[in-house]
Amino acid sequence: MAITTTIAQELITVEQVNKSFPLPEGKGEFNVLTDINLTVKAGEVLALLGRSGSGKSTLLRIMAGLLPPSSGQVITNGKRLKGANKDVAMVFQSFALLPWLTVQENVELGLEAQGMNREERRRRALKAIDLVGLDGFESAYPKELSGGMKQRVGFARAFVLEPKVLFMDEPFSALDVLTSENLRGEIDDLWNAGTFPSQSILIVTHNIEEAVFLADRVIILGSNPGRIRGEVMIDLPRSHNRTSDRFKALVDYIYTIMTNPDAEVTGVISVPLAVVEPLVPAPVPVSPYAQALPHARVGGISGLLELIVDQTKGQTDVYKLAERLQMEVDDLLPIVDAATLLGFAEVVNGDFKLTDVGRDFATTTILRSKDLFRQQILKHVPMLVSMVQTLHEKQNGSMRADFFIDLLDEYFPHIEAEHQFATAVDWGRYAELFEYDAGEERLYLPEPVAQEASESVI
Repeated sequence: MAITTTIAQELITVEQVNKSFPLPEGKGEFNVLTDINLTVKAGEVLALLGRSGSGKSTLLRIMAGLLPPSSGQVITNGKRLKGANKDVAMVFQSFALLPWLTVQENVELGLEAQGMNREERRRRALKAIDLVGLDGFESAYPKELSGGMKQRVGFARAFVLEPKVLFMDEPFSALDVLTSENLRGEIDDLWNAGTFPSQSILIVTHNIEEAVFLADRVIILGSNPGRIRGEVMIDLPRSHNRTSDRFKALVDYIYTIMTNPDAEVTGVISVPLAVVEPLVPAPVPVSPYAQALPHARVGGISGLLELIVDQTKGQTDVYKLAERLQMEVDDLLPIVDAATLLGFAEVVNGDFKLTDVGRDFATTTILRSKDLFRQQILKHVPMLVSMVQTLHEKQNGSMRADFFIDLLDEYFPHIEAEHQFATAVDWGRYAELFEYDAGEERLYLPEPVAQEASESVI
């Protein structure tokens, strides 16, 4: 959509926004977003791109007026936002259709809430339904529709409101690959043709190629807490050609940035790309339970390393790896992070490279791989070292899971604390550092070790 004015109008401005949620039992606060400043301008598609924990959806909901910021403000239509933002409409990943209403009734719902008369509601709803290619399905119910058709209804329901800004919260993530590709292309076609029913689009995604394909600007968020690392201008003519060298270079650059959390994000890049220095590990937190473990299972870690040894001789570009595996960044990067944390690999300038111990782990026997995994845990993962030490200090070599989850609650929301504990259990069991009884919700030292611990106390 072209803008004729020299300076594009700022539709939404976020100023110094912070957001935190209370931890259980008054143990403090968990910071989700810190010091967020950004603008959404008329005539642009803006993508918010970040890993899990970067607060993408939280920020979107604050801008939509569905959540209040802990501090800072959102300016919309020149005024400070208080309550729901009437200048936006939102498309969710979960469709959120009312099953007892027809397609047309679902699309008319927002207009009915505004008090619009029946005839005008019908006219605008039919126009929106036609725009998303669902004419003929006006009287169908959601149970009769495929996932892609349900999401088309979601788009029509947002289009009919004719918002200044359309918010899209990972709108294609619940769909199969072919359906999402089809819908993504149609949204891009509408925008490029100048027939899109809003002045701007803000899309939240964890799909790097999707961000580069759809957006004019990509805002990259860091994690824990969510913060803006920088932005990348997508300086490509529309429609963005996926096969062009520039498109591939932009995608590769963003992969490089996202696998190096402390690397500087430059606003405009050139080809060849500037070298990104390898990530220098951050200092280990004072408490071992403050160190977040990547949510990756041992099977995923070992499978990735074996694949890289077999197909790439131990080194590959992260972007090409994701493309080969058809994996989303939120699925791939935790495995990459886990392999790096454990010392099995390193990421340098966007390349994933196995270390000597990583190559050994990927090619050796099961028994030796367990020994290596245990060795690397005791060397690099303070949380698991502390858990094992605690079990050794107990006369019976046992401790309830709640004890460790309570320690994690000091630093994470309760659900995340449980996820952290589950990851620690998966790693610790594989390394044979301890056993876990899910029925009793209790950790145990392996029997011979527990016996030795008991005798040492006596």
